[in-house]
Amino acid sequence: MIKTVSSLFLALWILGSASVFAETPAGQPCEPPETQPVKLEGWISKKFRKDQKAITQEFASMGHTRVDLRVFPMGDTAQVVAVGRCVPAYIARHILSSALKYTGGIAHVVNPDFVSPNWVGIGATIFDEPSQQKVTEDQVQQLLDEKLSTEEFHALYKQFSLQNENATRWGQTVPNIKRPDKIGDR
Repeated sequence: MIKTVSSLFLALWILGSASVFAETPAGQPCEPPETQPVKLEGWISKKFRKDQKAITQEFASMGHTRVDLRVFPMGDTAQVVAVGRCVPAYIARHILSSALKYTGGIAHVVNPDFVSPNWVGIGATIFDEPSQQKVTEDQVQQLLDEKLSTEEFHALYKQFSLQNENATRWGQTVPNIKRPDKIGDR
């Protein structure tokens, strides 16, 4: 009994410590990808199952990335993408353009305040609807503009990813408590 409780306490302590170290306050400068590589996780559509290894290499071809892609078990993936605030624009654009080819597309983006600074998720199913913001094809094309600097890319991404003031929950329109600017109001 004591061994089980001790093991549980140790596991909770490790998980709690990991979350503290994983977060970088928004005011802190970003480390370059040479010292802090970008972690890409997500799903590719089922029809690309046989090409998974080559697609993983394509996503990693920009360098300074760690890629963990899985095949979505039911056709196309969720059309959700999340980009952390420290991901360089050239890597983010490469990942977004590749995601357009190998997922169900990009129809929603997640605010960078909800994810680790050096993380990108494609076909992400881990975010609930109030955490997402719908984007148009034109907005996605604006993000893919190679003329954007990293700062301009992230300013535009943050603008596109800010959720609506209200969300629909169980048929009612209520204030969206998932907005990063509202988190402290709970």
